[in-house]
Amino acid sequence: MTTSSNHTNLRDIWYTMVGIPGLEDAHTWISIPICSMYIISVVGNALLLYLIVTERSLHEPMYHFLSMLALADIFLSTVTTPKMLAIFWFQDGGISFGSCVSQMFFLHFIFVAESAILLAMAFDRYVAICYPLRYTTILTPLVIGKMGIASVIRSFFICFPLVFLVYRLTYCGRNIIRHSYCEHMGIARLACDSIKVNIYYGVIVALFSTCLDVVLIIISYALILCAVFRIPSQAVRLKALGTCGSHVCVIILFYTPAFFSFFAHRFGGHNIPLHVHILLANLYVVVPPTLNPIIYGVKTKKIQEKAIQVFSLSKKFC
Repeated sequence: MTTSSNHTNLRDIWYTMVGIPGLEDAHTWISIPICSMYIISVVGNALLLYLIVTERSLHEPMYHFLSMLALADIFLSTVTTPKMLAIFWFQDGGISFGSCVSQMFFLHFIFVAESAILLAMAFDRYVAICYPLRYTTILTPLVIGKMGIASVIRSFFICFPLVFLVYRLTYCGRNIIRHSYCEHMGIARLACDSIKVNIYYGVIVALFSTCLDVVLIIISYALILCAVFRIPSQAVRLKALGTCGSHVCVIILFYTPAFFSFFAHRFGGHNIPLHVHILLANLYVVVPPTLNPIIYGVKTKKIQEKAIQVFSLSKKFC
């Protein structure tokens, strides 16, 4: 659809998302693991939230941050997966410009917020290991609440300009999105105008939000390792490192595909096949939210015990 003015006709623009280019014949098969992971993600994270909210023994700083992560994971997968499955099952790839921009905003907003939550969790581990006697006095419920609110506010102010950046562009007929969901550069590349500002802002946001979070997380764990290796007892050292294991796994799961997608989209060019990039981008929004509650369930004894209690009670009532 051709539009002569982005001020009057943006509401008339409709895009068509094609899913995974080159793998259209396999969409039905690809949808099976994605749908399964989405269901596990929602159920697993909802169960994690339920356990943390209802069990008094889990009302500790670490679990408050974990509940924030679970909530963010539910939102991250829900923003993208239902529409993705509609494309795979019903070839329903149509989406209005406004809806596409909304999906773009919430996708990036949740990602930046989740990155901040992971940073807060690294700080939690730092305080727990380096200042164990002051742990509960430093990370009070009020401080944790403020950190959560700060994460949301920071994410909003970082991501809201993306809406203006795509609305300022002029669009002139290209309406095929070679992806399964809407994201910033995918929309910007359909414009007729120069998108240098969009590219520069995307890089700046990545450097001063996500990359900065990663640097601070690395610094936190460097300080943690220094403190741990000063502990004389090997058993205590292993226990301290064990409490960080699940968080490190979640960090790797979260950031690795995200950075791959970011650099592939901007600098990969023709070196990376498009279907590989899109497939990994699709898995990125379902795999970490699916595995996070499993990782914490396996590695955290308290969550294991409470989950077993819930399932044993449900069996009695059945």
